[in-house]
Amino acid sequence: MTHDETRTHFRNAMACLGAAVNIITTDGPRGRCGITASAVCSVTDTPPTMLVCINQSSYVHDVMHENANLCINILGAHCQDLARVFAGMTGCSMDARFDQCAWQPGALGAPVLGDALASLEGQIVDSKTVGSHSVMFVRIERIATRIDGDGLVYFGRQFHRLARAGVAACEAA
Repeated sequence: MTHDETRTHFRNAMACLGAAVNIITTDGPRGRCGITASAVCSVTDTPPTMLVCINQSSYVHDVMHENANLCINILGAHCQDLARVFAGMTGCSMDARFDQCAWQPGALGAPVLGDALASLEGQIVDSKTVGSHSVMFVRIERIATRIDGDGLVYFGRQFHRLARAGVAACEAA
């Protein structure tokens, strides 16, 4: 297989991997920005640490890295349109993206979406380059959760609602 064929085959396989939809935000000396991301997962609960993968060619990459703080806003199904906006699917400027709904400055400075199912604020404590992306390790310092709302997942190159029915509710923080 050629490099391009392998890349296409890999991307098609990843379309079979359902993933939570998040908006990753930051604010600081380099400014405010955000991006929709599904390459996000927990690393450990001691200390609470998440990883976020960001393409190095993305405008937000250097801003996030230099601001050194992030908020991982885990989106509910009701935020599908907002996910499209922050994914760059609508052509909105960065400032216009934040005008779409109510954001609050978090304890560490990154914008927090009050409507998120959960928001995890933290500091970037390490970063590793892997191919085209940086894997940023974020030590979580503040967590807020909701007790209602359905999840939003990305699967088959489309957004899907993940019903909460029959699922234990998240404890409010």
